[in-house]
Amino acid sequence: MIWLVLSITTSSFLYVIFKYFELFKINTLHAIIINYIVACITGFVSYGRMPNVEQITTANWLYYAIFLGALFIFIFNIMALTSQKNGLSVAAVAGKMSLVIPVIAGIWLYNESMGWMKIVGILLALVSVYLTSVKTKEGIQLDKRLLIFPIVLFLGSGIIDTTLKYAEKMHVPDGEEPLFSAMCFAMAFLIGIVVLIYEATQKRLLTLRSIMGGIALGIPNYFSIYFIIKTLKNGMESSVVYPINHVGTVLLTCLLGIILFKERLISKNYIGIAVAIMAIVMIAFAKA
Repeated sequence: MIWLVLSITTSSFLYVIFKYFELFKINTLHAIIINYIVACITGFVSYGRMPNVEQITTANWLYYAIFLGALFIFIFNIMALTSQKNGLSVAAVAGKMSLVIPVIAGIWLYNESMGWMKIVGILLALVSVYLTSVKTKEGIQLDKRLLIFPIVLFLGSGIIDTTLKYAEKMHVPDGEEPLFSAMCFAMAFLIGIVVLIYEATQKRLLTLRSIMGGIALGIPNYFSIYFIIKTLKNGMESSVVYPINHVGTVLLTCLLGIILFKERLISKNYIGIAVAIMAIVMIAFAKA
């Protein structure tokens, strides 16, 4: 359980750091790209030694690392587009409600348990994600013409979680979690270099502020992935891990928003927090 708590904590820090990007006028795209190489280096340090090329090229998980690396940077940009085109609330709901995809995959592929208490807990988790993400009394307003962005974000986020579980279970040996995580981020950074070159041609150059922002983002970003893999490695079912992880992140992010940025919550948010706590208790108790 400690790994899951650590994953929730580091994932919540990411949202806080993104908020500071806005306050300090940091180029988010540039910082995200730098964050990937920082996360990669953090993974090598966590692994304890530099791997040789043959160890990486012959690893069973290499193709999964390439696939996930490409998805990381693609979904990050889709998340940004969704926030810009549809609003932050829509992006938050689409990203977090994607938990249904790894939950269904866990039950279907790995025959994970599914009692009535877990089902109710998962449904409550989805309700809580919506209620805690809504920022107006009118609810979330969705432009149907721009529906493609939240749909892609929902599917992409769910595919990332499902692929992480599959790679961890089938292809990543014990002890190689840091190396696998590092290579996922390395692949994302390689794609990001192409983006940085394009940005330079548009006279949007990398700045020291963006580099510092990327460093601040990269370390918790690495550990958010590393800790979730460790949680799955320790035998917790993915149909338990992902709902608690997503809902727990929403809860802690709300709390940090109130403490650090004096954010105000509406009545729906408070109801969402209460529902989220109920969901976590029911899912955890169902597992026990």
